[in-house]
Formats: sequence, structure tokens, C-alpha cells
Amino acid sequence: MKVNYREPLYLSRYFEVMRDRLPSQFLISQSVDVDFSKESPLDELIELHDETMNVFRETRDTLSSLKELPRRAASSLLDLKSAIADRILVSCIFCERRCRANRKKKEVGFCRCEAVSHYSAEFLHYGEEPELVPSHTIFFTGCNFSCVYCQNWEISTAPQSGISILPQELAGIISSRRVYGSRNVNFVTPTPHTHIILKILNALKVNIPVVWNSNMYYSDEIARLLEGVVDVYLGDLRYGNDDCANKYSKASDYWNVVTGNFSTAYVSGEILLRHLVLPGHLECCTRPIVEWTGEHIPKVRFNLMFQYHPVYRAYEYPEISRTLTPQEIQKALQIVKESGLEDVLV
Repeated sequence: MKVNYREPLYLSRYFEVMRDRLPSQFLISQSVDVDFSKESPLDELIELHDETMNVFRETRDTLSSLKELPRRAASSLLDLKSAIADRILVSCIFCERRCRANRKKKEVGFCRCEAVSHYSAEFLHYGEEPELVPSHTIFFTGCNFSCVYCQNWEISTAPQSGISILPQELAGIISSRRVYGSRNVNFVTPTPHTHIILKILNALKVNIPVVWNSNMYYSDEIARLLEGVVDVYLGDLRYGNDDCANKYSKASDYWNVVTGNFSTAYVSGEILLRHLVLPGHLECCTRPIVEWTGEHIPKVRFNLMFQYHPVYRAYEYPEISRTLTPQEIQKALQIVKESGLEDVLV
């Protein structure tokens, strides 16, 4: 299929950051001063965070250029976000499974990730959406989903594989990639690694858009920490109901959690929404997703994806053990056309 590309309608701030005209959100959080003690009770730290976010929003909304960015604070909002994530790590509720594993003591929940994060690869990626490439993608190991058709199952099911992450070291790599032309830093499967990502960004000094490449199945606590850090939510909206989500990804209460996070992201950043069309799932998944998007978050970049092919354990499920038919592709295109969505990539 020929791809018709035009400049996106709804990623304007991303382009301003990418071109160094505006500061990325994490740099603004680095500049917002907040006095706190890491030893304070967690609920007090969260309350202080939520109050300080008002200062962040005011600062962000008044900046008209990168040159106006205040100097880095000695004790910043980003420091506070990192401290909160570290505290949550001892009773982990990063994702909506809320396993409450003490990952600092090597207890593991569904994702089986410990406190030390790993990545399998980092490189300038030219296979993402046109507006993102070249994208500095960092592929973390482990995942809080269990998709039966996962194309990256070798790394998603092996969270202790790959390279151990030292935040200062990876921040240096991100800076170097930026010099060599990266348009953004693209954290892939980031939710179990929120604590490490905040540390990486806190060590980072270059202006670069932050892309959160996610299944969007994270907790409300993490959603609040991501505001003021993420510029673009590159989010999957895969299933139009909980039954399909449970069957193929073991994700309960999927619809409420993921649409809730998209709604929050719609206010705090910009969204590039990916919908991978599954064979036989146009009415139960594609149609409700497209209709919900058009009604609730219409000003997003919507990527309708047809590259599904059965891998990993997909052959255990006969209904998805095939590729899409031409008729299914045409029907999906018609559903999107009828929705009125304005910024669609196919």
C-alpha cells in the first residue's frame, strides 16, 4: 500500500521542541524549584507534587522560546518525580496490575522486572512514523502485557536480558544521538521502567522531545508523574473491549484504564495513537476504538496499522492465525473515513 504522508495537524509542539524552538517538558520540570525531603511520607510527597504541577503548567504555558527557560533548580520537580517513583518501587503499582512487589528486594510481579532495568538495543530507527524518524529508540526488556502475537516476545518475556542501565551513561548516549540527528528519544515498553527513565531524563541536559511508546496500561499514579515529562504519547489502543484484551494480552479492565490514560495524555501532551487492526476484530475492536477517539480525543495523530501477522503463540488462536484480507483492510479504512478523524496515517 502506498503511504500518503503530509505534515501532521496535531503534533505542533513536538515539532517546536524537535527544532529547538521550545523546551521539552522534562527540561521545564528540571527548572521548577521545590523543596522536599526524600524521607517524607509518600502521601505528602505526592500532595506536594500535585501542588507543584500548577507551577509547572504556568511555566510551560508562558514560555514562548527555548531561550526563556529558567535555569535548572537545585531541588527540582523532576527530582521530586524521581523520588516518588523510587518510593513506589518498593510496593510497585507502576501499571494497573498493581502487583505491589518490592522490586528493590528482587520481588517480581507480572512483568518480572526488578529494580535494575535492562535494554536490548538502542539505535536511530527509520521504521517509525515519518514525523518521528530518525527516532532514537531504546527497547527495554520485559513487559506488563502478555500478548499472544507479540513480535518482540524474545525481549518482552526476558526482563533480565540485555544491557543493565546506568542512567548517566544512557543520558550520554541520548545526547550523542541527538547530535547525530535524532528527532526524539523513544522509550519502548517504558511503564515498568518509569523510575529509571526519570533518572535518565534528570541526567539529561540536551533539549529533545520525549516519546512514551506504550501500551498505555499504567496506573493513575504514573500518569500523574508523566505529566511534565512526556512530550508525545505514542500509544497503542488495541482492543475495543475487555474480553479481547483479556484473551490476547491478559489485561483486565483494559478499556477503562487505557481510554482513561489517553484522556489524561490528551490534556498533558500530544498523542500519536496506533491502532493495529486484528483479523476478525473490526466490529468488536476497530469500530469502537475509532468512534471513541473521534468523540473524546479527536485532535490526535491516528495511525491505522495493517501489518499484523501471526507470530509467537498466535497459532494457538485460529481466529487470529492469519493476516488481514483485502476486504478487512477496506472496511477498516471506511470506518475511519466515516468517523471524521482529520489526522490519519495509513
